[in-house]
Amino acid sequence: MQLIRSALAYIALMAAILALFPGMAGLGAGAVSLAVILGWQDMRRVPRAVFLVAGLALVFALGRDPALISSAAGNMSRLAGLILAVMLLSSVLSRTSDLQQISASLFGGKPVARYLSLSFGTSLVSIPLNFGSVAVVGSLVGERMRSSGDSPATRNATRAVLRGFGVSPTFSPLSISVVLTLTLLPGLGSLQLLLFTVPFSVVLVLCGLIWREPEIAQETGSSESKVGLAPWLRFGALILAICAGVFLLSHRYQLSYAYAVTLSCMGAVFGARLLAWSRKTNPPLVNMSNVSNELAIVGGSAFIGSVISGAVLGQISGDPNVPTWLWPVIAACVPWVYFVAGLAGVNPIVVGTLAGGVLGVIWPENALIGLGFGMVTGWGITAFGTPFAANALIMERLTGYRAMDASFRWNLRLSLGGLTAASLLAAGMTVMLL
Repeated sequence: MQLIRSALAYIALMAAILALFPGMAGLGAGAVSLAVILGWQDMRRVPRAVFLVAGLALVFALGRDPALISSAAGNMSRLAGLILAVMLLSSVLSRTSDLQQISASLFGGKPVARYLSLSFGTSLVSIPLNFGSVAVVGSLVGERMRSSGDSPATRNATRAVLRGFGVSPTFSPLSISVVLTLTLLPGLGSLQLLLFTVPFSVVLVLCGLIWREPEIAQETGSSESKVGLAPWLRFGALILAICAGVFLLSHRYQLSYAYAVTLSCMGAVFGARLLAWSRKTNPPLVNMSNVSNELAIVGGSAFIGSVISGAVLGQISGDPNVPTWLWPVIAACVPWVYFVAGLAGVNPIVVGTLAGGVLGVIWPENALIGLGFGMVTGWGITAFGTPFAANALIMERLTGYRAMDASFRWNLRLSLGGLTAASLLAAGMTVMLL
């Protein structure tokens, strides 16, 4: 059964890569659906709920307008292929010695330098690895805790990893948050969005310096101080190459942003495979039998959002006649909706799909940056400030720190400050551009 599920995941990935050919959208959506159904017994509650709602959306579309199904299946196939490509890239890169050296080097220096190194380093590693960055860096924090015990240093390291990963949905060109936002808000440009979100992410991480525990500066081991620049340069060059591929494909060749990310990530995967063959090694194919949860959430949410946005668009004729003052108010509320929903255990993909699918259709096009900024910043703060986020649960398993403590209590003041700033900025952008 696991072999069949893994094969279905690879079929869905190939269908996403070959999306320009006829019939690939249906093939990809079908493969995703079968992979989810076969893995139903091993899935968590939220992915099951999302996929069941997607089934209801399918029934609704059949009764209302079957033409909605075609676009929804295409959206489902593209975003499912995206998450599979990113996961495959993460698995390939996690095997490299460069990544292990980089992760170990993040622990060097005095307390302030160590916090900044861990937070910004995790953010950088998160660009291609997504949740893999938490597993790699977090496992090193867990080893420190097991060897040295609980201490302010290990608690601050946990804060840094959570916050560093948490801002990656806000600024990473490869993150599902940025891709989903740009997919649902096609009038918003990627460079326009990142121009505002990258500085916000940097400031948010720096503000985390205020909310740390005091610790005694201590000397680090010599093994940590001997890591050279070569691993960083190689890893940074890979990230730049992937991002450059994304921008080239999406801007010069006018491919959809999700499709561009998928192709760029797979280019890096194929390149790594060719390099391994040239060195006469043949690593086994990554087993993707355990991706049912991710496919259910991403694929199901994409299908739901497409059906909802298509239905809403069909109901709107001309100007929706919304008062001008209401747009900035809605923009200010968007980050808080993400956070409150995250506290209730709702995945940000679900919130983003519904918010973008409904609001993206009626939002004034010249002020889309206000909505897009609110969506990705709310997503990021939810990722490090709520206890049900996947990275918080991973860190709980690796370090033993309860997710409620590490993600919510330790970060509450930073989360509230970030949400307030994000709301004001989103509303301000909307007011200025209306």
